[in-house]
Amino acid sequence: MTSGIEADRDDEAWERVRRRLRAELGEDVFSSWFGRLELVGVAEGVGHLSVPTRFLKSWIQSHYMDRVRALVAEECAGVGDISLSVRSAVQRGPVRIPGPIETVSHQGAAAIAGRPVSVEKAMTPAPEQDRHAHHDVDGLQGSPLDRRLTFASFLLGRSNALAHAAAERVSRIDSGAAPLYNPLYIHAAVGLGKTHLLQAVAHEVLAGGKRVIYLTADRFMYGFVAALKAQTALAFKERLRGIDLLVIDDVQFLQGKSIQQEFCHTINALIDAGRQVVIAADRPPGDLETLDERVRSRLAGGLVVEMGALDEALRVKILEARVAAARQHQPGFEVSPAVVSFVARSITTNGRDLDGAVNRLLAHSTLSGAPLTVEAAEAAIRDLVRSREPKKVRIEDIQKLVATHYNVSRADILSSRRSAGVVKPRQIAMYLAKQLTLRSLPEIGRRFGGRDHTTVLHAVRKIDGVVAQDPVLREEIELLKRMLQE
Repeated sequence: MTSGIEADRDDEAWERVRRRLRAELGEDVFSSWFGRLELVGVAEGVGHLSVPTRFLKSWIQSHYMDRVRALVAEECAGVGDISLSVRSAVQRGPVRIPGPIETVSHQGAAAIAGRPVSVEKAMTPAPEQDRHAHHDVDGLQGSPLDRRLTFASFLLGRSNALAHAAAERVSRIDSGAAPLYNPLYIHAAVGLGKTHLLQAVAHEVLAGGKRVIYLTADRFMYGFVAALKAQTALAFKERLRGIDLLVIDDVQFLQGKSIQQEFCHTINALIDAGRQVVIAADRPPGDLETLDERVRSRLAGGLVVEMGALDEALRVKILEARVAAARQHQPGFEVSPAVVSFVARSITTNGRDLDGAVNRLLAHSTLSGAPLTVEAAEAAIRDLVRSREPKKVRIEDIQKLVATHYNVSRADILSSRRSAGVVKPRQIAMYLAKQLTLRSLPEIGRRFGGRDHTTVLHAVRKIDGVVAQDPVLREEIELLKRMLQE
């Protein structure tokens, strides 16, 4: 590995990498995926990084490895590549005997006013024998809350008004009254504010003196697996079910049959006991094909609310708020309405990209000292505009467009009719679903009237073969693809 001086230099460079990741991705993403990413050392031009769980390793490798590698290469002199591993027990240091499940207590409500929000133990002290049993739980510690993510700081628009109203309603937990919407399930694409709403609910309920735990799917899985290994799963379940509000974020990442079963049992127990459950994911319950059918059914049984894409007026609000916040640290930072309007029109993806745009405008303003014109703004945010993700295509959109194009109904496509006028559009729709979505063949079959995956595979191969021989059909399908992706 490296000498002491070199190690210090590597640590400083690694801190710069972490700061850049935090600035680019936002505090919530950074805390969820990179808060426990550590630099082990540098050897022969390779930076060796580690995380505590296989789940984190898999997620970072799948979604962020290239970006981390690029930042390390820029900040760490002589490092051309990186490796990522799961930390061993030796690397983690002495074995810690965890305490009971930790929740955020009502004492943390004061933190909303400005102090950092900490995770406090808020359970009623148990009898001596119970306290000892719970002490052996390989504990579930709530994910940290960001004191800035409250209802007061949430910006309203047409796309999120219903979700906001539902979240505010469920945050008013009345003792003895059954929750009106249970579970509340909020789904939205990345960066549209669902985590903000979930944390706002947690803050509001904490302020009322209730017991709350806010968890990411990763933290729930880690806690349950640890409890199984420690043979304290029963104590784990009893503690988790003794709260007033359970908030689970990014439930689409919930993996493992036994974990999903326990998740379902926990949700059922809390709802049956009149406790509020709030859940968020990046898609509707029916689209969570990796989850057990019973879990999907339970999630769909409450109030399901979608947060849509940010409209231009809301993007302007977000930009103005971010600029005002940046001005508190850089009083000379001025952004004209014309520049704000240009950025709002140019970046239509999500709030995190808008945060990135403000960071780039601030950097341009402070480093160059030149006026922040529309032309300068265009140059500053060019990479964000260029890297805009393509529109997420849904199977329902494909079915509707294909049905309209071929003058049949969506019900015809989903039916068992075998006439040529229906079979061809059905096969084309299945083909496009395979081409334009990440859904598996069994999931596509299920969404096309409960068909078997072999039917979908046959349709994909059939259209592949015809497209290779029929230029007219090839043009039709390309047109449909463009219309779906615009």
